[in-house]
Amino acid sequence: MGSGNWTSMAYTSKMAERGIKTTLNSATMSAVADLSGISTSQYYTQRTISDRLNPYQVMRECVDSSEHPNTIPVLFALDVTGSMGQTANACAAKLNEIMELLYRQITDVEFMVCALGDLSYDSAPFQAGQFESDIRISDQLDLVYFEAGGGGNRFESYTLPWYFGLHNTSLDCWKRNKKGIIITMGDEPLNPYLPHQELNACLGCHEQADIDTKELYQAAREKFDIYHLSIDERGNSYHYHKDDINQTWPQLLGENYRVATLYNLSQIISNIIINAKTDMNTVVASADGISW
Repeated sequence: MGSGNWTSMAYTSKMAERGIKTTLNSATMSAVADLSGISTSQYYTQRTISDRLNPYQVMRECVDSSEHPNTIPVLFALDVTGSMGQTANACAAKLNEIMELLYRQITDVEFMVCALGDLSYDSAPFQAGQFESDIRISDQLDLVYFEAGGGGNRFESYTLPWYFGLHNTSLDCWKRNKKGIIITMGDEPLNPYLPHQELNACLGCHEQADIDTKELYQAAREKFDIYHLSIDERGNSYHYHKDDINQTWPQLLGENYRVATLYNLSQIISNIIINAKTDMNTVVASADGISW
């Protein structure tokens, strides 16, 4: 896992195999999948959680190698609940553009594709692939089960990747006293907690109480730079939740919270990671051995 490099040619060929055309974005000079006229269910064809993305009692590793000696691990988590709708398609279409922008400056990025939903309502509230650096990133995105669930609690389980990153990953960057990166994307307010019984069922852990978001953030930020992007598009529920979103995400994440549109999404994500390359914060040793 984690070998090889992303190429636009491989991505274009892969899309062609699926009958999807790519077009050139003149602003970024990158190929972008043309998903117009393709529904979410047509793009995300998985109808149950894939064994390859099942997070139950797994450990995901991001290992330095001669090919990638200074890995930058990125947990890249997309909200796949019903309110995101076609916006999730559009985010998927941006994958090659993101990688092209990144690889023009750095080549040691390794993405773990994640999909998140709602622990309280969904049968597959979290999905997590392996850390990869080539076309296998797209392969894992293709395996995502778009459950299109969620519930009436006005938030999704956005902090699941924080918990998973802290407890279910092993990153060589930590040995170099550098942090990993977690980027979540969605259209609803920050969840105040993770319900422990549902969390245990999802990940196979043994929590005895609900996981408070602020406490989890304080622990996870010691080993990860954490970002959240609210996707501002007409096809999702961002504007419906905008006031509650503004009362939650910015207060906790500060400048690491951004509002993105499909127009600037690729540039925002690539800038986050490129800036981290030159300014990766140091891991705080006290996070080792943390328990709840």
